[in-house]
Amino acid sequence: MSKYLLDKFLFTVDRDPELVERYRADAAGTVTWWEQEYANKLLNCTSDERSTWLAFTDEERRALREYDHVALFELGAHPFLTLTLFIAMFERDHGPLEYQKAYGRAMAHLHPPYPDIAT
Repeated sequence: MSKYLLDKFLFTVDRDPELVERYRADAAGTVTWWEQEYANKLLNCTSDERSTWLAFTDEERRALREYDHVALFELGAHPFLTLTLFIAMFERDHGPLEYQKAYGRAMAHLHPPYPDIAT
């Protein structure tokens, strides 16, 4: 499991409106494509610099493909990253603050100590 990789996915997708729409329209395809093209690119480096070992686990892929923010949090993804990305994707389908309240309700069963979200 790589909390870093989960957070990197959420962060990079959220920062690009075209990737937000791509992920909304085709989560499975976007996760597969992103993992192949971007998972091993180093942030803030030239395109020639890459690592070779980063990959999602099956559980991480499933959570990303199903937009399962509770599972992502339980896997160590930072909740602010899932919240901001999912607001960008789903808030338009709801009234004011409805999505944020539903997000919170889905997490209500979780109690301290929370999963470690440090990377």
